[in-house]
Amino acid sequence: MEAAVVAVGGATAAEDALGADSAAALAAAESLVAAGRQRAAIDVLTAANRRAAHVRLETRLAALRHEAFGATPPAEPPVPWPPRLRDPFPGLRGVPEVECGDLTGALLGGALQHHGALLVRGLVAPRQAARLADDIDRALDAYDAVLAGTASAATARWFTPLAFGPGYTYTEVERRWGRQSGGQLLVGDSPRALFDVIETWTAIDLGRPLAEYFGEWPALSFKKSTLRRTPADTLTEWHQDGAFLGQATRTVDVWLACSDCGVDAPSIDVVARRLDGLVETGAGSAAFSWSVAREVAERVAGADVVRPVFAPGDALLLDQLNLHRTGVGPGMSRTRYAIESWFFAPSTFPHDQIPIVF
Repeated sequence: MEAAVVAVGGATAAEDALGADSAAALAAAESLVAAGRQRAAIDVLTAANRRAAHVRLETRLAALRHEAFGATPPAEPPVPWPPRLRDPFPGLRGVPEVECGDLTGALLGGALQHHGALLVRGLVAPRQAARLADDIDRALDAYDAVLAGTASAATARWFTPLAFGPGYTYTEVERRWGRQSGGQLLVGDSPRALFDVIETWTAIDLGRPLAEYFGEWPALSFKKSTLRRTPADTLTEWHQDGAFLGQATRTVDVWLACSDCGVDAPSIDVVARRLDGLVETGAGSAAFSWSVAREVAERVAGADVVRPVFAPGDALLLDQLNLHRTGVGPGMSRTRYAIESWFFAPSTFPHDQIPIVF
């Protein structure tokens, strides 16, 4: 695996007429969908959007990546799971660190099972991380413009709510809460950002080590994959995502830093130790039913809390049992840019998290 730079952002295409190539690609994709070949349709639209990015291609791609999940039944999951993996970092205390080229499924799984997390330096090239940070600004600004009634013709490529199939829901109240509680917008609600994020992960072949660990090709979660622009004064709560996702779900979160963070911008406080189950939630000083009180976290974590310093393009990989929170502290004054991508094994995908084909 090697950090790569791919074209993201691009010129505004929302106002442009649909070119003949793009129109032909859309027609070909719909024919493939009608024939039950959703993944082939995704490939056609992806190639067309690389040639000439357009809001109609990106919006259809976002919807199709959701629709395609149910079109192909997942393979039987490997049993038992997880595989029993040796500790790749025997004797280490803290979060283990590797370079991008060293990442494998066995190393990832071993780090999660024995240390709770893995820090990958240079997973994405710094220039790519900066371009994704620009995507975050554009997507959040587009959402704000829609709320303010000042959206332009170019806004749709940066914010168009994902259209769900029957049985899936995500409300405008939830969107507003995410935006107001810490500068968040779901990646799947920004057609261009979703395209750019998936292109970024595809360029570095991120699916390979995840598939090695899961035993099947991963899918993304709509509800848990997030664009984040986090101010230094943000509120922070300890939590394990297993409180929402369940303890047995097969999942890995790829938390990508798109700016410097950990010194004068928020980082992540992470318990650098494997926890075997879920910690008590909603007790004591916990602000939410799903969060872990500070005093409970301190008792559980002991001296194993780490606050990594990230450069743009570094990534922290963890799963739903890891206990963590946004790492804020005195002297921090800058905003943090980051993207979370929660990957799941399709065979154990939690229905309410809304699947997106990767």
